[in-house]
Amino acid sequence: MAKHSKVKNTGILFELLVRQITTDTLNGVDKSPAIAIIKEYFGKNTVIKKELHLYQTLVNEKYKTEYKADKFVDLVLKERSKLNSTTLRREKYNLIREIKNNYNIEEFFKAKIGKYKQNASIYILFEVSSENSFATPRISLQSRANIVEHICRTTSAVSHVDRVVEAFRAEDKDLRLLAYKVLVDKFNKKYSKLTEGQASILREYINNISNTETLRSQLQTVVSKHLRSLSTELKHVDDAVVKIKLKEVAKQLKNSIVNKKRIDEKKILNVLRLSELVVEVRNARK
Repeated sequence: MAKHSKVKNTGILFELLVRQITTDTLNGVDKSPAIAIIKEYFGKNTVIKKELHLYQTLVNEKYKTEYKADKFVDLVLKERSKLNSTTLRREKYNLIREIKNNYNIEEFFKAKIGKYKQNASIYILFEVSSENSFATPRISLQSRANIVEHICRTTSAVSHVDRVVEAFRAEDKDLRLLAYKVLVDKFNKKYSKLTEGQASILREYINNISNTETLRSQLQTVVSKHLRSLSTELKHVDDAVVKIKLKEVAKQLKNSIVNKKRIDEKKILNVLRLSELVVEVRNARK
């Protein structure tokens, strides 16, 4: 039975490696192992590189009609059938082994990526198109429908940030690395007067910028700690109106980080504000 496996999904593996380069650079790793891995498996005329091209073609190509999109999927599947399956399996096995040798595999796969649904659907279709795989007609139909719908979807909804990120990825590696360093320098300069607790929050954000689950867990721990501190300090606030306002602010800050799926700079700023609020309340009663 063909089931999606992100560990074997070439499109997802490549995206995670690209994100890992970002994380390594922000962590001060001079020579990211991910760069060498990408060069080895995707920088040459390998079978896995050809499969990656087919993944990216289905993700990026756009047609106005379902008829053309459906025909396009057929053509991609035809090209996929030409790939040497034995060689592809061997290259994919070696790629995964190389990732395991250099990174904690569980942490590596925790990072969130865009277009996960589309990549998963492509994987299912590619597996079903091979002679030795089987999937229920319903799963095959749904996977194909997901891809066709994505190909026909208008690109006007793509955010400015997404367009910038895509353009940024196409730049020369050295230029990207320089931009990462500039980003870190700006954070250091902009937030040089932060308390140690606030600086720690920013470090967690930078270090785990591509690992949403780890970042969320760590930030929730920080928020919980600050809320407990704030609750303790509020017991010493005599003004009823001030106490109500502080409770409402704490509630809003908590909801902004706990109930939102996306962790971005706005959420980080809210956590910094919560930290500042705790300090202000503490200083006010000294």
